Amino acid sequence: VQLQASGGGLVQAGGSLRLSCAASGRIFRLNDMAWYRQAPGMLREFVASITRNHKTKYADSVKGRFTVSRDNAKNTMYLQMNIMEPEDTAVYYCNARHTDALNARDYWGQGTQVTVSS
Repeated sequence: VQLQASGGGLVQAGGSLRLSCAASGRIFRLNDMAWYRQAPGMLREFVASITRNHKTKYADSVKGRFTVSRDNAKNTMYLQMNIMEPEDTAVYYCNARHTDALNARDYWGQGTQVTVSS
């Protein structure tokens, strides 16, 4: 299973971006999916997650501004980021828990850079 994150870029404070995370390969079942981010010199931190049944969780820092969603038919997760702040600047990574008849395993995407200018 491969995860491809895309949609990052440069945006001004107050602006919006939409990230996508597309899964490909031999997919049996994608369960929980999540977004994490890592700013320079900082640890990777949780941003948002979504279950297969579309139940969501958010970090306090993004509640009310970010929305996570997914399309199970397309094996794709999205992150709509609004009212962005310079503190949102980071590399954003997607994560997915894949299960088949034998195994459960987490996969990570390669990351997409998001830069918010003040």
